Amino acid sequence: MRILLPIKRVIDPYAKVKPLGDGSGIDTGNVKFDVNPFDEIAVEEAVRMKEKDPSIETIAISIGGAECEDQLRKCLAMGADKAILVESTREHDPSTIAHELKAWVEELKPDLILMGKQSTDGESNQVGQMLAALLGWPQATYASKITIEGGNIEVVRETDSGEETLTLPLPAVVTTDLRLNEPRYIALPGIIRARNKPLEKATEKSNKEPNIRYTKFQSPPARPAGRKVANVTELLAALSERGVSL
Repeated sequence: MRILLPIKRVIDPYAKVKPLGDGSGIDTGNVKFDVNPFDEIAVEEAVRMKEKDPSIETIAISIGGAECEDQLRKCLAMGADKAILVESTREHDPSTIAHELKAWVEELKPDLILMGKQSTDGESNQVGQMLAALLGWPQATYASKITIEGGNIEVVRETDSGEETLTLPLPAVVTTDLRLNEPRYIALPGIIRARNKPLEKATEKSNKEPNIRYTKFQSPPARPAGRKVANVTELLAALSERGVSL
């Protein structure tokens, strides 16, 4: 069984960011980058599957510049078998990523695509769904528990109304949620072993143009100061002053 693990390099979710002065992008100077936390959960889950079944092969793949190699090395240190860096310097959106991943799926022929439900920078929550649609594969999103049995995969997913359990035939696309697991601490032996694991560099296979174009980045307006009210009547009056329909 082969599991493909798409990962994204993102700014540390706990870092404070601000737009560039001209609004053309985000100021990334002196900002730490890491593996997208939801993708890291997917890698951890795949490694746990491999620990139970050594015949499983896990492949991490990332699309971006040479700097993404650091994040792929982290995935290898966690336990992924190999990594592929699809080198690209152009702008991407969910549709271009999905089309590029589709091309690699057709070459690598994985049995399962396991990836984060969204990235902590774009927050689009679209790539997994788009990829499943392009491939014509079944999909399960927001996975909080995954069990593989024979040629099927059982996924417990979280919804607004509670948990839902789906059984999908493989191959399939599954996107992971926070409660699926807690990624492991990477010990020194894992980091050393990662240096000898294969990391392939390749060029893009898809020429899909992005559907999204960013025109300007700006900070959100400052939140107005709060005020205390003595009772419900005063609260309703204050809301009415601000134009809230009651």
